[in-house]
This record gives sequence, C-alpha cells and structure tokens, in this order.
Amino acid sequence: MPFSFSWFWGVRATALLAAAGLGLSCAPAQAQNTRLADYNRIGWLTNTTTLRFAEKWSGHFEYQFRRDNWLADWQQSLLRTGLNYKVSDALTVRLGYVWVETFPYGDIPIQGAGVRFPEHRLYQMATLSSPAQGRVEISHRFVLEQRYFGRFLAPAAGAAVSSSPDEWVYVNRARYLLRLQMPLGKPKMEDKTPYLAAYDEIFIGFGPNVNENIFDQNRLGLLLGYRFTPQFRLEGGYFQQVLQLPREIVGRNVLQNNQGFIVNTVLNLDLRKKTEPKQ
Repeated sequence: MPFSFSWFWGVRATALLAAAGLGLSCAPAQAQNTRLADYNRIGWLTNTTTLRFAEKWSGHFEYQFRRDNWLADWQQSLLRTGLNYKVSDALTVRLGYVWVETFPYGDIPIQGAGVRFPEHRLYQMATLSSPAQGRVEISHRFVLEQRYFGRFLAPAAGAAVSSSPDEWVYVNRARYLLRLQMPLGKPKMEDKTPYLAAYDEIFIGFGPNVNENIFDQNRLGLLLGYRFTPQFRLEGGYFQQVLQLPREIVGRNVLQNNQGFIVNTVLNLDLRKKTEPKQ
C-alpha cells in the first residue's frame, strides 16, 4: 500500500477521539464543562545514548532539558535509564527507571501549591519496526509506566509550603507513539543522509488515583534530521505538547497548549571488544 501522510493524521485523529471518548464516558454529564486554556512557549533539548555491551543487550541513558519561555525558565528536568534486550531485528524491549523534577510554569501550575515536585517512575517498553512503505520507515513504541510523584498540599493562609512532599501518589499511565521517517535524496537511510521525521504520542492514565482525567497528554513532533554515522544523528524541529492537568480550577479542567521546538541528539556506542582477525 503506498504511503500517504493523510493516513498518519487519520491515525492521530482516531487515537485522540478514542481518548476523548474514554474520558467523557467516565465522567457524569453534569461534570462536563468548558476547559481553561494555558498557552506556553517551550524548548526541549535531549540526548539519548545507547551503550551496547552484548549481542542482544544494551544500556539506555537519556537526559531531557525541558524549558519554558523558550529556554529562559525551567519546565522539567528528566533523567531516564534502562536495560534493552533485542528480541529480533524488528522488536526491542526495555525495563527502566525515570527521575523527574517538575517546576511551576505557565499561568496555572500543575500542583495547587505552585512549587516544584519530584517524580519516580518504573516503566516497561516495547519498540516495534513495521515493514517500510516505500522509503518511509515506520516504528511503534508502547510504554507502561508506574508513577510515584510527590504532592504538596496548598498551605493554610499565612503558612509556609512544606519543604518535602505532604504525600506520595501512585498512578499508572500507558503511552503509544507512532513515528514515520523518510530519507531525503537517497532510497534508504545511510551515513551522511538528511531525513524527515514525524511522530505522535498519546498518554492515557488509569487506576484509582486518576479520577476523570483519563487523557493525560499528546505530543506531536515534525523534525528535520541528519545521520552523520551509525553512531550519531541530530534532529530538530516543531514540537507541540497538549497536556491536561490532573486537577480542576473552580470545577473546570485545565488544558495546556505548549508549543515550541525540540532538538534531539542520538548516540549509539558499541562497547564490545573487537576481535582481531587471525593471522
């Protein structure tokens, strides 16, 4: 079947409509209301490093420098680690841990106390590569997260905010990412090749602490990249994050529309000892 970008947008629209339907079906009719909107300009700088130490095993190290007001202020600081196992050329699975610090940004902070808060995650991930549609490479990423974040309660009038979280909250989240990638000027991806990439990722929360806000967020990226070597590539471009806050303001949901740019650097290093050919 020939590839069409309309198919990609159709998949994105279907996922978003399904998420919206789930959220509405779980809330009583009287809870439906007009959302509050919070618009922010963001800039994300990320590095992902894969360290291969065996035929099927590798380590994952990633840091994301997430900023608000383009790069002027903090939005989030995220460190992700993991252990990869290559099941086949098409399938890789991973177990890992994530540490996050979220800062009070925008007009309406995520937590009512208006302070930065920590989060710890465990996650399981599977990345599946589909057969290419012509020159377009297609990959799917499925993630299940167990999230523990510190919640600060809004202090009473005149009282100071606690220096440590008042409580820890556990929530589950499922994620699905679809990525399309196409080399420019060449029939397939190889060294010294520019490329275009587009991806969309939807986040769905579930469990007893999620309440009515099942839709967590959606991310869209439209990127221009360059593969220098098998060990290094660089990509960047437009980035959008639509995020629904886990709390309400005067009985109304809050939806952030964060738009800006993202720059990704990707390193793939092979740590295995090279075997010299026998003389």
